[in-house]
Amino acid sequence: MAIGVTFKETMEGWFALGATDPEAGARKGRSEGTKLAMHASVTIDNIDRFTTDEKHPGKLSGTIDFPPFGDRSEAPAGVFNLFSPSDEPGLHYMVYELAFEQGGKPHYLAGRKHVRDDQEFDLWSDTTTLYTTLHDGENADAPAIGAGVLRLDLMDFMKLISTLRATGAKSAAEKAKAIGKFGQFFMGELWNTYGPGD
Repeated sequence: MAIGVTFKETMEGWFALGATDPEAGARKGRSEGTKLAMHASVTIDNIDRFTTDEKHPGKLSGTIDFPPFGDRSEAPAGVFNLFSPSDEPGLHYMVYELAFEQGGKPHYLAGRKHVRDDQEFDLWSDTTTLYTTLHDGENADAPAIGAGVLRLDLMDFMKLISTLRATGAKSAAEKAKAIGKFGQFFMGELWNTYGPGD
């Protein structure tokens, strides 16, 4: 059995139906007083494969709280990618996508964090801001019916760190090695993006 890691992450922010652009949806959500929260569980089955695959894929599941839909909408399956490349040089994505049902119909929540190599040192903002759209269908190709911006605050970040666990490990040493490898990969990617240039 391969050794992997899991962790939990909660992001919340202003969100509104009737918007298709995340920033516009966040403004509309703020004016209407509506927020959406994503409670996500990330599973990386094989840490060695994860660190070498260009898209760095994992699995996502969780629940969604959104007043128009109610609390704790179950989302049993989804997509997670960490530092996945884009078509734009210097831009990578952290991808969080969850499929769920509302009123017996499929819906899809698709979010991306934009990790960008630019002139500003905005590591915290880039890695904690999820630009999100809600789709009326089974995937992100379906029409968008809502949008907003979710954020990970410092308290939730600390909770995330506390939930980091190794899976498939047979000893404390193997557990420590898996978690260390994930941490080393994460920090290495951040350094590659935000560290001093030539």
